[in-house]
Amino acid sequence: MLLTIILVGFGILMVFSSSEASASWKFNSYMYFMERQVIWGLVGMFTMLIVMNIPYQIFQKWSRPIFVLILILLGLVIMFGTKINGHRSWFGVGSFGIQPTEFAKIGLIIYLAALINKKGENIRQFKKGLLPLFIIVGLVLGLIMLQPDIGSDLVILIAATIVIVVGGANLLQLFGIGLVLLPIAIGIVLAKSYRLQRFTAYLHPWNDSQDSSYQLVQSLLALGHGGWTGAGLGKGVEKMLYLPEAHTDFIFATIGEEFGFIGSFIFLIMYILFIWRCIVVALRCPDLFGTLIGIGIVSLIGVQALINLGGVTGSIPITGVPLPLISYGGSSLLITMASVGILLNISRKGRASHDQRATA
Repeated sequence: MLLTIILVGFGILMVFSSSEASASWKFNSYMYFMERQVIWGLVGMFTMLIVMNIPYQIFQKWSRPIFVLILILLGLVIMFGTKINGHRSWFGVGSFGIQPTEFAKIGLIIYLAALINKKGENIRQFKKGLLPLFIIVGLVLGLIMLQPDIGSDLVILIAATIVIVVGGANLLQLFGIGLVLLPIAIGIVLAKSYRLQRFTAYLHPWNDSQDSSYQLVQSLLALGHGGWTGAGLGKGVEKMLYLPEAHTDFIFATIGEEFGFIGSFIFLIMYILFIWRCIVVALRCPDLFGTLIGIGIVSLIGVQALINLGGVTGSIPITGVPLPLISYGGSSLLITMASVGILLNISRKGRASHDQRATA
């Protein structure tokens, strides 16, 4: 809980620092984005405190209605959602927006954990175990692809695969499914020219620094400007309307510019410690469902963070994935904090079980 509060607090600070110029230009209020992030942070904190007092076993009972609900939400957003930057991924509520994909991530993990727990040893059978699980995952991925949102699809696919592996699936069968899906993934990338441009921009960012590689080049310039100790809080240059999405997907570039290598290293250590504690909590859970849902949550957070940091640093192609607990975004912050609430309840159960064994 302490690490979560520290990361969310630091995220609000960096949202303010990285969005000041953009908010002033777009909304004539330099605190526009920060105010909304504070509101979502408070709502997320309240939600986390509630969820941590709900026995996680209840989610197993309600896993099917939760899954049906996320399918309905994903279908509705495709038909009636607000289109932003070419993606129909949002329900607009006044000046706030809700992204059903964020709810779908945790909803799918809950449903997968419940199914795997119910299947038991049958998960090692292809027709009765693995195939139905991937059909369910594929259904969610397909609905999200229609928005389209490849970044979220990638996060969900990797996290779901990790849960299925931990649940005891046959690795040879998983490898076979991977070989089948590989040509489909390549076809999806090649289907749209801008996706291919993102890949080529990642390989040679300086060849087209004013067009397809502009965002990546500006991110690298921000990180380079930070040097060892950074320019200082609030003194970054790239966030002054040079770097697009400086307060969302590329907030780590602002962190690197203002706090330098040393500050970024300390931040990453805190983040790694947070991920490690989440893994410990999941593995200490005395039952399979709790372990699977815990591993699923930490996989969603960890994979998303790796993809975000990889894109910002030019290590992998840019996918438009925010940095959990740090980037601006109400739905992402709310769901991540609610998920941490589930982990905190699992932690209580694991600690109680450990104490009972110690007493015995």
